[in-house]
Amino acid sequence: MDVTGTTGSDKSLTRLSLSLAPALAVLPVVSVTLLAAAVLLRREVPVQVLATAALAVLIAYAALRILLARHRLLSGMSVASVASVVANDPAPCFVTATDGEVLHGNPAAVDRFGPCGPGGLTPLFEGLMANPAGVFRRMASRAQVSGTAHEDIVTPRGPSRLSAHRTEGDLLLWRFVEIVTPGGVPPGTDFALLTVGRSNSILFMNQAARQLVGDRPKALAALFDTLPLRPGEIHEMVTAEGRRPVRVVEIGDRGGRRELMLLPEQSPAPAVEAPRDAPQLLETLPVPLLLLGKDGLIDSANAPAQDLLGPECHPGTPLSALLEGLGRSVADWLAEAASGREPVHSEFLRLGVPDREVFVQVTLKTAMLDGAPRLLAVLSDATELKTLEAQFVQSQKMQAIGQLAGGVAHDFNNLLTAISGHCDLLLLRHDPGDPDYSELIQINQNANRAASLVGQLLAFSRKQTLRPEELDLRDTLSDLTHLLNRLVGEKTTLSVSHDPLLRPIRADKRQLEQVIMNLVVNARDAMPEGGEIRVETETLRLSEALRRDRAEVPAGEYVSVKVIDTGKGISADKLPKVFEPFFTTKRVGEGTGLGLSTAYGIVKQTGGYIFVDSEVDKGSCFTLLFPVLELPRPAAPAPAPAPSDRAKGHFAQGVVLLVEDEAPVRAFASQALRMRGYTVLEAESAEAALQTLEDAELKVDIFVTDVIMPGMDGPSWVRKALETRPDTGVVFVSGYAEEAFAEGQAGIPNSVFLPKPFSLTELTDTVRRQMH
Repeated sequence: MDVTGTTGSDKSLTRLSLSLAPALAVLPVVSVTLLAAAVLLRREVPVQVLATAALAVLIAYAALRILLARHRLLSGMSVASVASVVANDPAPCFVTATDGEVLHGNPAAVDRFGPCGPGGLTPLFEGLMANPAGVFRRMASRAQVSGTAHEDIVTPRGPSRLSAHRTEGDLLLWRFVEIVTPGGVPPGTDFALLTVGRSNSILFMNQAARQLVGDRPKALAALFDTLPLRPGEIHEMVTAEGRRPVRVVEIGDRGGRRELMLLPEQSPAPAVEAPRDAPQLLETLPVPLLLLGKDGLIDSANAPAQDLLGPECHPGTPLSALLEGLGRSVADWLAEAASGREPVHSEFLRLGVPDREVFVQVTLKTAMLDGAPRLLAVLSDATELKTLEAQFVQSQKMQAIGQLAGGVAHDFNNLLTAISGHCDLLLLRHDPGDPDYSELIQINQNANRAASLVGQLLAFSRKQTLRPEELDLRDTLSDLTHLLNRLVGEKTTLSVSHDPLLRPIRADKRQLEQVIMNLVVNARDAMPEGGEIRVETETLRLSEALRRDRAEVPAGEYVSVKVIDTGKGISADKLPKVFEPFFTTKRVGEGTGLGLSTAYGIVKQTGGYIFVDSEVDKGSCFTLLFPVLELPRPAAPAPAPAPSDRAKGHFAQGVVLLVEDEAPVRAFASQALRMRGYTVLEAESAEAALQTLEDAELKVDIFVTDVIMPGMDGPSWVRKALETRPDTGVVFVSGYAEEAFAEGQAGIPNSVFLPKPFSLTELTDTVRRQMH
């Protein structure tokens, strides 16, 4: 609350008068002494000097008297102004001095506490709280420092809030508000209230709590067997009438003290006697309802329940034969509910149908029919809700796996770069006839296989590095047909048919071949006894958007690739999961579950779509859709540049600044570049690279730098270096995909990206192209 009293100049005068108040008792004595000295010492000291000094002291005395009088007037004005503000406040308000003396109480305070005469607030609140003197002293100190303070306290009439505000004139305004309790119960209702300390000691109990307990215990352990108390929950409490459930409500927690309210809970209501014509009544209701016996058998089911649960839902059928999904037996769950401990929450159960996933939400209520306990089950179709929940969980899972895959791939790519790179260096020093040559080739090939696996790990998270180019699928599939025929084996026939007017697309050829191979291998595995696999391509024009499988394909022209088999097919309940990583219908050891998820990631990252249609025992059809590449008008061919003499030769010249925080990768790259004739300057961090470039006489032709490094990253230090060396070429290398830092690389001229792992030849060729 903002209470105005004096202006800034008035406050200065008030503080000055208060500081000089002790001088009032001294100044008259000083004045009389000076006058006496003027008479006695008139021969040694001129009388005019002493008389003038005495007159100055009298003037100072008069001024101080005026200031003190003004201070008393201002203090009175400040109290009066605050009193006028709180006069109509319905809450009791008090104005006190800094020492705690009560200067004023508003009408509400007088009605609540009686006349507010001289003295402090402590006597007024003695019967309302524990240790009121300590509370007022603590709050006054905080209010003097920060301007305001408040605490929630418990009184015999209920929870309350006490606040203190510093006002003008060095006064404190106190406000006492009795809070309406939960449920709208007005103050004064007898609720059991406790004040509990840090060690669960009971510091204060109101009269209602003492009547409930019948004693004055010292600790919570004497009242509750289950500690610590959990606010909002029901605990069993020892009372004067025996054990009974109470709900614990926490209404304040300050300074290590917890204010608790204990609300007695009603005993469970007896089961309602159902009318004798309950089965007929169920039939008239439009919601699915079941009447169950204590043994879990269906006594009666209305028409909506039969439509939801299927034809097996009829009297005498156990509910556990229709629904499943609890961790324990459905029959045990129903028996416990029939005994009187009915569940607080509904349960989501899965309907036991083989061809689709249907989830049912079941809510139970106890009823009595013919003197025997029955269960009334209210059902609702929760399939859509559970589907949305599964989609959300799946998106979170894919995001987490993608983040994990990116980090794992980065570290693995660094290791594979060092392994394959040093293997390349060894191969340069060994001829094919050398006894160690075959072992080095094996190391190199297995390193490449490991790199391919890392690429698969990144594929389904859509973070692999793609090199898209213009492709004619007829040529791509023609080159791949020979390998596909070897993969499908002799029992299976493979046929490829093309649209004669097939349009080109833009995709990574190597990755697209991986997708086709995965689909063909899956089709082969679905036909263990042999069959036919057809690969068909055609150009499609969508006049309107195609909505299917939670995806929307915009209108336009697309190239379609279909892989069709006549195998076992996929059941409807498993069809939505086929693109999930590590999901497979094959037996253990026959597949990893990464094939279709890899294909899905590659197609999505390329900008395409993949769909699946399948029918059990009739086969499956995987459809890929890729946007048609719109080719620009052909321009006049530019003359081919004359090959540089330097580019033709095996050795090159130039200075390369190599920045790489991984020592094995840095060692391989520097040795490879030196073997090609380059002068290599090494730096293990961006900061070290910038320090090297501080030498203005040092000429550097090209920067080869890792992207992600401790401290400053690659694009950041390159931008800073190019400010003074704008014509320097840049080669970025990283184990992450290029898209991970595309924004950081944007705007850096004459820069290219080389993904890890890279071979000796790829590194040196990239550096040569950038330099020449």
